[in-house]
Amino acid sequence: MHRRTILIAVLASLPSVGQAQRTTPHRIGFLLPAHPESFVRDMRERLRRLGYVEGRSVGFEVRSAEGRLDRLPALAAELARLPVDVIVANQTPAAHAAKAATGSIPIVMTAGDPVRTGLVESLARPGGNITGMSGSAADLGAKLLSLVREAFPSTDRVGVLANATDPFTAPFLELLEGAQRGTGVSLHVERVPPEDAYRDAFAAFERHRVQAVIVQPSLRRERAIALANAQRLPTASPIEPFAAEGGVLAYSSSGVEVRRTLAEYVDRILRGAKPADLPVQQPTEYTLVVNVKAARALGFEIPLSILVRADELIE
Repeated sequence: MHRRTILIAVLASLPSVGQAQRTTPHRIGFLLPAHPESFVRDMRERLRRLGYVEGRSVGFEVRSAEGRLDRLPALAAELARLPVDVIVANQTPAAHAAKAATGSIPIVMTAGDPVRTGLVESLARPGGNITGMSGSAADLGAKLLSLVREAFPSTDRVGVLANATDPFTAPFLELLEGAQRGTGVSLHVERVPPEDAYRDAFAAFERHRVQAVIVQPSLRRERAIALANAQRLPTASPIEPFAAEGGVLAYSSSGVEVRRTLAEYVDRILRGAKPADLPVQQPTEYTLVVNVKAARALGFEIPLSILVRADELIE
């Protein structure tokens, strides 16, 4: 009886599962190639809606390469050393840098074709410490190229500014090249490192007389837009902020859906879920943003057929 009394007293002194609470805030790391403000702001808002209070239940560590992708490995290693509880990696180069930095800290990523680029074993069973959302679907290239042709009907030569160091570049180009067959459109691809000035690439576009340029999202987009504008070339990219940055067309998976999914996965992981058990989601919602003002500045009027389908018009 004496032992039983002691055991009861010990058990009674322990907090219940409902009473047990974490005494320090969760630490979430953000790893981004560039443009951290809107992404981090939206993720913070999503997490706030899920009940996380900054400074009390969660803290944020933001690391941006500011367009210099060669900085990503060092920034990822810095987050791993802190350490953070979860790393949120935006775009394929950041996800690969995070994967190289840690095999134990959960990583929630958005990346193009994460299976093909070696980030996860499969979408349904990602394995390892990475999950999140695929940033593209098989028909993305066809839709983007179709929009370029519809918006600028006389276009039959399209330049593609591709990232020479991004693991997603090969799948990205294959999507476009597959979409191009049988359309009468020719593609001229220029592969550049993201830190490059892009002047030689645009000189090549001018020599080949391209009439529009598709920009891969992981490049320095504002620089590419400025050079295209100087040659009066309309631009398009499969990432939502591109039109707000001065490009003409942005067609991509919905940023709202992406950030909602990432925030929900961060929440589930902080509550004990394993990344390997969370399937990588594919986009179901797409967004078309048209910068009408930018198009007019270049001398183009966007057809009504495009305008009525746009989710957002910038005028």
